[in-house]
Amino acid sequence: MHAMQYELTLPADYDMGVVRARVDRVGHLLDDWDGLGVKAYLSRERGRYGSPVNQYAPFYLWNTVEGMNRFLWGGAFQGLVDDFGRPAVRQWTGVAYAEGAGARAAFAVRRRMPVPAGTELSALMAETVEETERLAGEDGAVLVAAAVDPHRWELVRFSLWEHDRPKTDGDVFQVLHLSAPGRARIARGRQW
Repeated sequence: MHAMQYELTLPADYDMGVVRARVDRVGHLLDDWDGLGVKAYLSRERGRYGSPVNQYAPFYLWNTVEGMNRFLWGGAFQGLVDDFGRPAVRQWTGVAYAEGAGARAAFAVRRRMPVPAGTELSALMAETVEETERLAGEDGAVLVAAAVDPHRWELVRFSLWEHDRPKTDGDVFQVLHLSAPGRARIARGRQW
């Protein structure tokens, strides 16, 4: 599993209806993308669910690097670049994945945490796997993934929820659409 996200922070007075309409128009295009596990089309609106900004911030869980590269370099990503400019694309290597009992994703939480120097990495990753599985067992959890960026030494935990009362801290997003052509093929548990 490979995680990826880019964020488009928009002006405070931006009409987020433009983003919702764009997702309604193009969201289905990745519903059968080879190599994609899950793409959550995410947005935050200033003043809602604690958000200080208006933002469009899709989050991806890829089953294959080839599928991700075909998305980035094969033309699909260019449409977003043409509409909004080229954002920085963050990437993390998968650590853990767990399915929850929730059925329909309405909200997402993304929590990024630094991995402090001196941390025993194997112990931290074992704790991360346990926390991923625990969180997936919470009421309303749809899925939970954890991944790490070993360049920045940053751990990210991403979770999807049926309701707006997630049992975890982090940035809360609304899910505008979910493309999940390879969700069933994402390896469960730890990723090594």
